[in-house]
Amino acid sequence: MSTLTYRNRQGELVSLPTVAASRFKNEFGAVFEKAALGGAVAITKHDAPKAVLMSYAEFEALVRSRHPGLDDLSAQFDGLLSGMQGPKARKAMAAAFEATPAQQGKAAAKAAGPKAARRR
Repeated sequence: MSTLTYRNRQGELVSLPTVAASRFKNEFGAVFEKAALGGAVAITKHDAPKAVLMSYAEFEALVRSRHPGLDDLSAQFDGLLSGMQGPKARKAMAAAFEATPAQQGKAAAKAAGPKAARRR
């Protein structure tokens, strides 16, 4: 078996063993166990990867990573919101609302950086 690499559910770069389709057909039980225990196995045809057999845990992690759940998004929102509630953030927002147009323009030019000033 040759190997490919992929990032597993922990984000680690790991080897993905490959097996020829004919061997997969003849040795399904052994290949199934390898996928169930090792995470995944690529199935090849004419030495080109055509399919992947993966454990249910790997599949769940893959699905979760593509579509975060509402609870995950709510927790992320709550964390961002609490970070904006501190005295430092409150003071910065008050200063922004009380700034004159000239002060706002100066802050915008500073935020744009030196490259933006050279383009004018």
